[in-house]
Amino acid sequence: MIELTTENFDAEVLHSDRPVLVDFWAEWCPPCRMIAPILDEVEAEYGDRLTIAKINGDLHPEIAQRYQVLGYPTLNLYRDGEVVHQIIGAKPKRALKADLDAHL
Repeated sequence: MIELTTENFDAEVLHSDRPVLVDFWAEWCPPCRMIAPILDEVEAEYGDRLTIAKINGDLHPEIAQRYQVLGYPTLNLYRDGEVVHQIIGAKPKRALKADLDAHL
């Protein structure tokens, strides 16, 4: 899983030739810790067609503000530099995969 920063966000996400699912998270967020292993599993299953990355919104607030992230976790799916889907809050793996399947 790619660790994003303010410095590499545009190159890794907006200029990617593959869809990128970005997990906006924070250290203090229990649902963020709940969804982390689910994202690892999804990455293993979808790795050939999707990149998964995460960014700590507390450490990089300018990116969170740019995409109007108001709560954690927020998962944004980017394609061709644009947000094509947003998921707010932790979801079970099956529900997350259903959301992704609709957009991949």
